[in-house]
Amino acid sequence: MSIVISFNVWYYIYMFLDVTILSPRKVIFKGQAKSVIVPGEGGVFEVLPFHKHILSRLLSGVLIVDGQGISIKRGVIKASKNEVTIILEEE
Repeated sequence: MSIVISFNVWYYIYMFLDVTILSPRKVIFKGQAKSVIVPGEGGVFEVLPFHKHILSRLLSGVLIVDGQGISIKRGVIKASKNEVTIILEEE
């Protein structure tokens, strides 16, 4: 028995990031996104599907998820296996 996955299903499953953004008080965002842009310690960087594993401190600036911005004071980001988790302090 073989399983055939159509291109459309493969594209939908693997071309999105599962993103969770948390603050100490609430869940800010939980869902799928094509892109996350963050103000990292070494500069602004973008996380896309299939990004290399990363753990970074976030500095004050704007975090952007699919074009929607969130002002942050500081935080941390972990990206692994198309899953992005961000814990932050909002401004």
